[in-house]
Amino acid sequence: MHNGLQDKIKLVPIDLQDRPAWYKEKVYPENKVPALEHNGKILGESLDLIKYVDASFEGTPLFPTDPAKKEFGEQLISHVNTFTRDLFLSLKGDAVQEASSAFEYLENALGKFDDGPFLLGELSFVDIAYIPFVERFQIVFAELFKHDIIEGRPKLATWIKELNKIDAYTETKVDPQEVIDLFKERFLPKQ
Repeated sequence: MHNGLQDKIKLVPIDLQDRPAWYKEKVYPENKVPALEHNGKILGESLDLIKYVDASFEGTPLFPTDPAKKEFGEQLISHVNTFTRDLFLSLKGDAVQEASSAFEYLENALGKFDDGPFLLGELSFVDIAYIPFVERFQIVFAELFKHDIIEGRPKLATWIKELNKIDAYTETKVDPQEVIDLFKERFLPKQ
Protein backbone atom coordinates (compact mmCIF):
# COMPACT_ATOMS: atom_id res chain seq x y z
CA MET A 1 0.00 0.00 0.00
CA HIS A 2 1.34 3.46 -0.88
CA ASN A 3 2.83 5.36 2.05
CA GLY A 4 3.22 2.15 4.07
CA LEU A 5 -0.36 2.04 5.28
CA GLN A 6 -0.63 -1.75 5.13
CA ASP A 7 -0.06 -1.80 8.91
CA LYS A 8 -2.82 0.75 9.51
CA ILE A 9 -5.48 -0.27 7.01
CA LYS A 10 -6.84 -3.79 6.71
CA LEU A 11 -7.72 -4.76 3.14
CA VAL A 12 -10.75 -6.97 2.70
CA PRO A 13 -11.12 -8.43 -0.79
CA ILE A 14 -14.66 -8.43 -2.16
CA ASP A 15 -15.86 -10.67 -4.97
CA LEU A 16 -17.62 -8.18 -7.24
CA GLN A 17 -19.75 -10.92 -8.77
CA ASP A 18 -20.89 -12.14 -5.34
CA ARG A 19 -20.69 -9.32 -2.81
CA PRO A 20 -21.44 -10.49 0.70
CA ALA A 21 -24.67 -9.15 2.23
CA TRP A 22 -22.78 -7.78 5.25
CA TYR A 23 -20.88 -5.39 2.99
CA LYS A 24 -23.98 -3.52 1.85
CA GLU A 25 -25.65 -3.72 5.26
CA LYS A 26 -22.75 -2.83 7.53
CA VAL A 27 -20.10 -1.11 5.44
CA TYR A 28 -21.34 0.74 2.40
CA PRO A 29 -25.07 0.84 1.59
CA GLU A 30 -24.40 1.96 -2.00
CA ASN A 31 -22.67 -1.44 -2.42
CA LYS A 32 -19.80 0.05 -4.46
CA VAL A 33 -16.14 -0.75 -4.08
CA PRO A 34 -13.75 0.36 -2.86
CA ALA A 35 -14.88 1.59 0.52
CA LEU A 36 -12.99 2.68 3.60
CA GLU A 37 -14.10 2.64 7.20
CA HIS A 38 -11.89 4.76 9.46
CA ASN A 39 -12.61 6.39 12.80
CA GLY A 40 -16.32 5.64 12.47
CA LYS A 41 -16.53 7.27 9.04
CA ILE A 42 -17.31 5.36 5.84
CA LEU A 43 -16.28 6.61 2.42
CA GLY A 44 -16.92 4.93 -0.88
CA GLU A 45 -15.98 6.98 -3.91
CA SER A 46 -12.47 6.30 -5.19
CA LEU A 47 -11.36 9.93 -5.46
CA ASP A 48 -12.85 10.75 -2.06
CA LEU A 49 -10.91 7.82 -0.60
CA ILE A 50 -7.65 9.00 -2.14
CA LYS A 51 -8.18 12.52 -0.79
CA TYR A 52 -9.10 11.21 2.66
CA VAL A 53 -6.12 8.86 2.91
CA ASP A 54 -3.79 11.57 1.65
CA ALA A 55 -5.08 14.04 4.26
CA SER A 56 -5.41 11.59 7.17
CA PHE A 57 -2.13 9.67 7.07
CA GLU A 58 1.54 10.57 6.86
CA GLY A 59 3.53 9.91 3.73
CA THR A 60 4.31 11.26 0.31
CA PRO A 61 1.49 13.60 -0.71
CA LEU A 62 -0.59 12.55 -3.70
CA PHE A 63 -1.87 16.06 -4.39
CA PRO A 64 0.50 18.62 -5.87
CA THR A 65 1.10 22.02 -4.32
CA ASP A 66 2.37 23.56 -7.55
CA PRO A 67 -0.54 25.66 -8.93
CA ALA A 68 0.00 24.60 -12.57
CA LYS A 69 0.08 20.92 -11.63
CA LYS A 70 -2.91 21.30 -9.34
CA GLU A 71 -4.93 22.95 -12.12
CA PHE A 72 -3.91 20.37 -14.72
CA GLY A 73 -4.62 17.58 -12.25
CA GLU A 74 -8.17 18.84 -11.75
CA GLN A 75 -8.59 19.10 -15.55
CA LEU A 76 -7.44 15.48 -15.94
CA ILE A 77 -9.72 14.31 -13.15
CA SER A 78 -12.69 16.03 -14.74
CA HIS A 79 -11.95 13.97 -17.88
CA VAL A 80 -11.83 10.52 -16.21
CA ASN A 81 -15.52 9.77 -16.79
CA THR A 82 -15.29 10.82 -20.44
CA PHE A 83 -12.15 8.71 -20.87
CA THR A 84 -13.74 5.59 -19.41
CA ARG A 85 -17.04 6.15 -21.24
CA ASP A 86 -15.19 6.43 -24.55
CA LEU A 87 -13.28 3.21 -23.88
CA PHE A 88 -16.42 1.27 -23.00
CA LEU A 89 -18.33 2.70 -25.98
CA SER A 90 -15.48 1.71 -28.28
CA LEU A 91 -16.32 -1.93 -27.56
CA LYS A 92 -19.57 -1.51 -29.50
CA GLY A 93 -17.81 -0.70 -32.77
CA ASP A 94 -14.31 -0.74 -34.20
CA ALA A 95 -12.75 -0.80 -30.73
CA VAL A 96 -9.15 -0.08 -31.74
CA GLN A 97 -10.07 2.88 -33.93
CA GLU A 98 -12.70 4.31 -31.59
CA ALA A 99 -10.54 4.06 -28.45
CA SER A 100 -7.53 5.64 -30.13
CA SER A 101 -8.42 9.22 -29.17
CA ALA A 102 -8.79 8.25 -25.49
CA PHE A 103 -5.28 6.78 -25.42
CA GLU A 104 -3.92 9.74 -27.40
CA TYR A 105 -5.41 12.04 -24.78
CA LEU A 106 -3.27 10.33 -22.14
CA GLU A 107 -0.19 10.29 -24.38
CA ASN A 108 -0.51 14.06 -24.84
CA ALA A 109 -1.23 14.68 -21.15
CA LEU A 110 1.90 12.74 -20.19
CA GLY A 111 3.97 15.31 -22.08
CA LYS A 112 2.81 18.32 -20.06
CA PHE A 113 5.46 18.12 -17.30
CA ASP A 114 9.00 16.90 -17.81
CA ASP A 115 10.02 16.29 -14.20
CA GLY A 116 8.92 12.66 -14.11
CA PRO A 117 7.07 9.95 -16.04
CA PHE A 118 3.69 10.45 -14.42
CA LEU A 119 0.75 12.63 -15.41
CA LEU A 120 1.81 15.45 -13.10
CA GLY A 121 5.51 14.56 -13.21
CA GLU A 122 5.52 12.74 -9.87
CA LEU A 123 3.05 10.03 -8.87
CA SER A 124 -0.26 11.63 -7.93
CA PHE A 125 -3.95 11.00 -7.41
CA VAL A 126 -4.43 11.47 -11.17
CA ASP A 127 -2.32 8.41 -12.01
CA ILE A 128 -4.26 6.41 -9.45
CA ALA A 129 -7.55 7.48 -11.03
CA TYR A 130 -6.57 6.45 -14.58
CA ILE A 131 -4.40 3.36 -14.22
CA PRO A 132 -7.11 0.81 -13.29
CA PHE A 133 -8.93 1.54 -16.55
CA VAL A 134 -5.78 1.64 -18.65
CA GLU A 135 -4.62 -1.64 -17.11
CA ARG A 136 -7.88 -3.42 -17.88
CA PHE A 137 -8.20 -2.07 -21.40
CA GLN A 138 -4.57 -2.88 -22.16
CA ILE A 139 -5.34 -6.51 -21.28
CA VAL A 140 -8.60 -6.54 -23.24
CA PHE A 141 -7.17 -4.90 -26.36
CA ALA A 142 -4.17 -7.22 -26.40
CA GLU A 143 -6.18 -10.38 -25.92
CA LEU A 144 -9.46 -9.73 -27.70
CA PHE A 145 -8.39 -7.34 -30.46
CA LYS A 146 -4.69 -8.28 -30.83
CA HIS A 147 -3.77 -4.62 -30.38
CA ASP A 148 -1.06 -3.10 -28.18
CA ILE A 149 -2.35 0.23 -26.83
CA ILE A 150 1.20 1.48 -26.19
CA GLU A 151 2.32 1.01 -29.79
CA GLY A 152 3.27 4.46 -31.07
CA ARG A 153 2.70 5.94 -27.62
CA PRO A 154 6.10 6.05 -25.91
CA LYS A 155 4.98 8.22 -22.98
CA LEU A 156 2.09 5.89 -22.22
CA ALA A 157 4.48 2.93 -22.40
CA THR A 158 6.90 4.59 -19.97
CA TRP A 159 4.06 5.58 -17.64
CA ILE A 160 2.78 2.00 -17.43
CA LYS A 161 6.33 0.67 -17.00
CA GLU A 162 7.04 3.11 -14.16
CA LEU A 163 3.74 2.37 -12.41
CA ASN A 164 4.62 -1.32 -12.55
CA LYS A 165 7.73 -0.56 -10.48
CA ILE A 166 5.55 0.60 -7.58
CA ASP A 167 4.68 -2.26 -5.24
CA ALA A 168 1.57 -0.48 -3.98
CA TYR A 169 0.22 -0.61 -7.52
CA THR A 170 1.37 -4.08 -8.55
CA GLU A 171 -0.14 -5.56 -5.37
CA THR A 172 -3.57 -4.35 -6.48
CA LYS A 173 -3.44 -5.53 -10.09
CA VAL A 174 -6.22 -7.79 -11.26
CA ASP A 175 -5.91 -11.26 -12.71
CA PRO A 176 -5.78 -10.76 -16.51
CA GLN A 177 -7.93 -13.83 -17.17
CA GLU A 178 -10.66 -12.49 -14.89
CA VAL A 179 -10.63 -9.22 -16.82
CA ILE A 180 -10.88 -11.03 -20.15
CA ASP A 181 -13.68 -13.30 -18.94
CA LEU A 182 -15.63 -10.36 -17.52
CA PHE A 183 -15.30 -8.30 -20.70
CA LYS A 184 -16.27 -11.26 -22.89
CA GLU A 185 -19.33 -11.87 -20.74
CA ARG A 186 -20.47 -8.25 -20.54
CA PHE A 187 -19.39 -6.63 -23.77
CA LEU A 188 -18.98 -9.14 -26.56
CA PRO A 189 -21.92 -10.64 -28.43
CA LYS A 190 -22.79 -14.18 -27.42
CA GLN A 191 -21.53 -16.75 -29.92
